[in-house]
Amino acid sequence: MASRAFKRFQTTLFISAILIFSLLLGSCGGGQSSPPPSSPSTGTGTGTASVAIGPSRAALTTGQAQTFTATVTGNSVTTVTWEVDSIPGGNSSVGTVSAAGVYSPPSSAGTHTVVARSVGDTSATASASVFITDLAGVFTYHNDLSRDGVNSQEYALNTSSVKTTFGKRFACAIDAAAYAQPLWAANVAIGGGTHNVLVAATQHDTVYAFDADASPCHTYWSKSLLASGETWVASADVSTTDISPDIGIVGTPVIDPNTNTIYVVSKSKNGASFHQRLHALSLIDGSEKFNGPQEIAFTLNGNTFDPLRQNQRAGLALVNGVVYIAYASHGDVNTFYGWIVGYSASSLAQVSVFNDDPVSSYGGIWMAGGAPAADSNNNLYVITGNGFFDGITQFGDSFLKLSTGSNMGVLGFFAPSDQAALGSTDQDLGAGGAAMLIDQPSGPVPHLLIGGGKEGKLYLLNRDTLGGNTGTDSGAVQTFSGGNSIFATPAFWQNTLYLGSAFDHVKAYSFNPASGTFTTAPASQSPGLYGYPGSTPSISSQGSSNGIVWDIENAGPAVLHAYDATNLGTELWNSGNNGADQAGPAVKFTVPTVANGKVYVGTGSEISVYGLSPN
Repeated sequence: MASRAFKRFQTTLFISAILIFSLLLGSCGGGQSSPPPSSPSTGTGTGTASVAIGPSRAALTTGQAQTFTATVTGNSVTTVTWEVDSIPGGNSSVGTVSAAGVYSPPSSAGTHTVVARSVGDTSATASASVFITDLAGVFTYHNDLSRDGVNSQEYALNTSSVKTTFGKRFACAIDAAAYAQPLWAANVAIGGGTHNVLVAATQHDTVYAFDADASPCHTYWSKSLLASGETWVASADVSTTDISPDIGIVGTPVIDPNTNTIYVVSKSKNGASFHQRLHALSLIDGSEKFNGPQEIAFTLNGNTFDPLRQNQRAGLALVNGVVYIAYASHGDVNTFYGWIVGYSASSLAQVSVFNDDPVSSYGGIWMAGGAPAADSNNNLYVITGNGFFDGITQFGDSFLKLSTGSNMGVLGFFAPSDQAALGSTDQDLGAGGAAMLIDQPSGPVPHLLIGGGKEGKLYLLNRDTLGGNTGTDSGAVQTFSGGNSIFATPAFWQNTLYLGSAFDHVKAYSFNPASGTFTTAPASQSPGLYGYPGSTPSISSQGSSNGIVWDIENAGPAVLHAYDATNLGTELWNSGNNGADQAGPAVKFTVPTVANGKVYVGTGSEISVYGLSPN
């Protein structure tokens, strides 16, 4: 009995082995299992597989993640393994990618390649380009306090990709025209995650926080800054159509990234009562902070702020914990002053007040929407419009260097030799804004400032001693023609100045660090002419390479142009060439915002968003 039992056991064991072998053979032939992801080289591919990946390109900040999907055809094994820069799974220096295709970037900027590799045919791959920026944000007008207009931390947009894969990706609807430059903040804890946020402000006194990347547009919040019973101001109220038909938020706000606060000035009315208020809004949810809003109301030496007549056209400046607001008029309708008023960023308490022409009530600070520049010592630089000049208390048509804090006052000035003529013929020097050049420690003048106005002349000045009023312009480091009337803030990148005068080409002027001056003949210019008012350029680059000059043409629909910064004669792309790329209605003096592979354009009805095609 024991012998027969043993034989039955042997038979059962043999049959079981055959069944197990058959199952294993079926598994290999039927594709029901796959080699482990850590060993892609063990795949049994046939050489006929094809892999597709989506998206094929992505622009990310260091705080974002991107999910990639891969599709395998031509092989029964449809799974893939993932690599970053030829490293399976990636690592902390290039970014990591999970088995599910979720890529998490490194903490540093750069360009990387994510690869999906077929498990069934390891020779079959598909790749995607990932562009990582460490740009924290575009928190203020023209990018920074120097107002040079440069984002040198842009990796996705280059002179090749913009030619071939660039276009309008989506638009965010707004309730009125956006005269203010859109602002951008990276890696904000909002909406239950970490997102990049686009901030826009309109003439109906509305502030929006949009997802800067979501298509279709996603709004995190919007907030009306009108008090109960109020509405925005109409152009008829100010007796000019200089801004028409509605007037609300005009100047570009400023964001404090340390506190996630948006500072913005609203203008409103309730019957015959007019108001301007400084708001401190939470970037996260739009709520008022620091006991805001603060009613803007003050009197200095018998002159009283008029919330109806004063136009807050210039962008706000946040310098050393103080928000500075500069004022001009609507058109030339009296009575207005060239006020600059400062408020504490933490309490909204008034800190300082300055008036550049208290006698005549002129000297407005427009600067075509440009914001006061500021140096490392927290001094402000502005250019004033038509007004009287005595070099003591009156500073019409002048460059001013101002101390900040509670004792705001004039530290230096430059008034052109024809200052009086500029004022009498309505040739505002302050029609354009001032930009600071990067420091020139080995040059003859280390600290330089440049700007110009309606006369079309550019003044290069020594920031340490602006030059006064000599009657001959000898106090300037250099003067030269910038073409026609200037209603713009110049941009400066790689020893080149970029300027778009009215009814003129966009022009590039080369700077010689050894002489500390510019070559006065343009090094290059755009192929086409712009009309009124010209343009304020913005520049994107990867450090010193792949420079692109971005400009908005004030046509019917706004037209966004992209030029090779090394030769403006090479236009890479413009939104007028394809109906699908058309922007919203043009708004004068608007400035493009470039960040993380996208360009944001404020218009009369939307924020038009441009970027690379994802595929």
